[in-house]
Amino acid sequence: MLSLSWSLGWLESVVLFTVAVYALHTWLDVRQRRALHRPAPPPAVAHLYTPAEFEQKRSYNLAKLQYSMVHNAWDVCFSIALLLSGYLPATWRLAGHLLARWGWEGGKGEIVQSVVWTLIQAGVSLLLGLPWSAFSTFVLEASHGFNKTSLRTFTLDLLKSLLLGALLLPPVVAGFTSVLSHSSPYVALYLWAFLLALSLFALTVYPTLIAPLFNTFKPLEQGELREGIEELAASLAFPLKKLFVIDGSTRSAHSNAYMYGFGANKRIVLYDTLLSQCSQGEVVAVLAHELGHWKLGHTIKLLVASQLVALAQLLLFTLVNTSPSLFTSFGFLPGERPALAAFILFQYVIGPLDEVLGLLSNVVSRAFEFQADAFAVGLGKGTELRGALCALDKENKGAVCTDSLYSAYHYSHPPLVERLAAIDAGTKKES
Repeated sequence: MLSLSWSLGWLESVVLFTVAVYALHTWLDVRQRRALHRPAPPPAVAHLYTPAEFEQKRSYNLAKLQYSMVHNAWDVCFSIALLLSGYLPATWRLAGHLLARWGWEGGKGEIVQSVVWTLIQAGVSLLLGLPWSAFSTFVLEASHGFNKTSLRTFTLDLLKSLLLGALLLPPVVAGFTSVLSHSSPYVALYLWAFLLALSLFALTVYPTLIAPLFNTFKPLEQGELREGIEELAASLAFPLKKLFVIDGSTRSAHSNAYMYGFGANKRIVLYDTLLSQCSQGEVVAVLAHELGHWKLGHTIKLLVASQLVALAQLLLFTLVNTSPSLFTSFGFLPGERPALAAFILFQYVIGPLDEVLGLLSNVVSRAFEFQADAFAVGLGKGTELRGALCALDKENKGAVCTDSLYSAYHYSHPPLVERLAAIDAGTKKES
């Protein structure tokens, strides 16, 4: 990519790669659409669905795929149009003009201008994405029985997100730009440390302060389910401190469960939809799978890997961040070299690397999912986990007919048929 950029120009290379990736995605989408049109589910799961249920699953997944294809086509065309039109440098200058018009004494300061520029970008992105989000929520999901979000809730969520963005974006962008502007040879390390601290801060603040603004968290009531979860956690020496139920049903019929927290302060969150779709034994089995990720060190391994990748990318960034051709290729004037713009342009340039890393990430994630399933099977939860996966797939109308290449490229979790086969093999071995 780097050598190609010198001959074609940075912008031309980015546009060509964007078109190539879109062509690849479209080819995979066509393959998946063909798979979804198969007349019957795989034999291993055919007994799980009536003909009507299978048709509902197919209809939902075809609708999602069609929506994705149209959305991707729009995104690619619009993104290329913005890049070729000089949108990025134009909005950078607009930010400077606005500061000057407002009489800001530091109007010529790059940090303040970077903050205003980011807010402009965020505003445009919000306006462009809002119709797609509304269609997905109120048309696509609603037509298949999943949407529970009212217009009032949708609007309130939007307003809360706007307020949070207005409060959090300026200091984050200001701090990041300040670090970016350093001329030190160790700027990559400084940037990495800043982003790591920001990630850890977000992991701490989001579940405790931000998520409760959008959903209600209540302690799981005393009873057989809570006792089963606490016994499971104790048997694995998992430092469970709190156990919550979230009102996910107020927005969607889809279900989930997750863990968060550092050190000896772990918390588990269960969606109320999960509790309604699975038996108590199946819920415990799902958590056995999730705790398997923790016990096997998957979370730490992924965190370390992501930080190493981030550091490597930042080191690459320092090789091109002051390149005059990088700025002028995207329409910036010879004297315009804002540090934040360099970082954003670099994200376009390393697109090929991100595609490869995304594919590798899916390979690792799928391997970890199989390992976590095997961990739950080893705890004697194989039958319940199998039942939970089948129930959740049925309730969430998952795609059981999948193209192998599409699945490998897009899915971070193995298809249901593959997971059930592995669970059955593990259960048979355990017995």
